[in-house]
Amino acid sequence: MWHRLIDWFSDVRERYNIVRDFNRSAKNSFISGQAPTLLEARTTVGDFGFRHAFSKFMAGGFRIKALSGQPLEKKELIEIGKVVLDNEELVRKLVALGWDTLEVHDVKGFNGCKWALKNYAKIGGYIQ
Repeated sequence: MWHRLIDWFSDVRERYNIVRDFNRSAKNSFISGQAPTLLEARTTVGDFGFRHAFSKFMAGGFRIKALSGQPLEKKELIEIGKVVLDNEELVRKLVALGWDTLEVHDVKGFNGCKWALKNYAKIGGYIQ
């Protein structure tokens, strides 16, 4: 019984580590000039319409905030989201750890985009 409790806490730690590592990498990419926009990730409630069997209650959203100094256009937000969605391994990891929604927002404007992660994880197909 106790090992199940420890496993639950390891999931919480792994979720924390993904957010922390994303933020560290995004900050370093911005500082070095590889990325024109500073990105920051955090966990949010998510979209209840995107829930799946492993969704974390009230913590299913993986939000990326773009700190650009100006409002971003919707196509720019979509481009940021596609970087994550095109990485199948990352999407599968996010789904396995209980995230169900990818959200991308800017800081200045009220623009935002969201995607159901389960639609990008290629779940249910045959292994080739």
